[in-house]
Amino acid sequence: MSNDRSRFVVSADFVEKQLGAPEFRIVDAAWYLPAQNRNGAAEYAEGHIPGAVFFDQDVIADHSGTLPHTVPSPEFFAAEVGKLGISDTDTIVVYDGPGIFTAPRVWWLFRTMGAKNVFVLDGGLDGWKKEGRPLQTDLPEPAPAVFHTNFNPYAVTSFEEMRGIVATGARQIADARGAGRFTGEEAEPRAGMRSGHMPGAKSMPSGTFSEGGRFKDLASLRRHFEEAGIDLSKPVVTTCGSGITAAIITLALHSLGHEDNTLYDGSWSEWGGRDDTPVATGKD
Repeated sequence: MSNDRSRFVVSADFVEKQLGAPEFRIVDAAWYLPAQNRNGAAEYAEGHIPGAVFFDQDVIADHSGTLPHTVPSPEFFAAEVGKLGISDTDTIVVYDGPGIFTAPRVWWLFRTMGAKNVFVLDGGLDGWKKEGRPLQTDLPEPAPAVFHTNFNPYAVTSFEEMRGIVATGARQIADARGAGRFTGEEAEPRAGMRSGHMPGAKSMPSGTFSEGGRFKDLASLRRHFEEAGIDLSKPVVTTCGSGITAAIITLALHSLGHEDNTLYDGSWSEWGGRDDTPVATGKD
């Protein structure tokens, strides 16, 4: 891997060479918004990278609240990924459809739960197919594994913590939603949400970190933070619509060696869905 690229993002060549290797696990984490008219589970059944298991982000989640796909308990996570044949000591590569879209969330989740060797596939399944690489339609039947969790609570920011951050400015806030949703000019895709952003947040649309499904080089990533007004020597909290694309910013931060960052799991689904939270509109 060249040192001008993220050490957490791997090429299709690397993955294809590792196919079938012991302790090498591939995870399809495709998930889509209704407007995208794509279905992750259906596409997985039609053809996936050989040996890949499907990680359903709406199933391997906390079902006790009303928010979508929030972080599950370590016990539930361990049980579910154990059924998928994944152990915490495996080398895990996560992919999605378009590339650098929903895979970073599952990359972040595995790391938050204690896995050390977790990577994201550059270019996604779309890129893999375009290059004519092998696909499998059979559903794998992995031998059950034991995933020992070592949950990092600091990786996840709760609503109460987020309220404190907004009130005090204790952390910089990087928002991965599109610019129109950030300014409040565009309606939220979920009903009953106010439009706008948390006071003090900086707009960093998730799509700016990749091109054609491939993660940008480190110099470009660094420039995006500078242009957004984020100081990489200070703590950051990432946020988005429902906690998924926020992890793209998290991936970029870790790629640049920034460790003091956390993800606001409830994101705008929680903040914008309440009537007791401050909301700003416009570019600032």
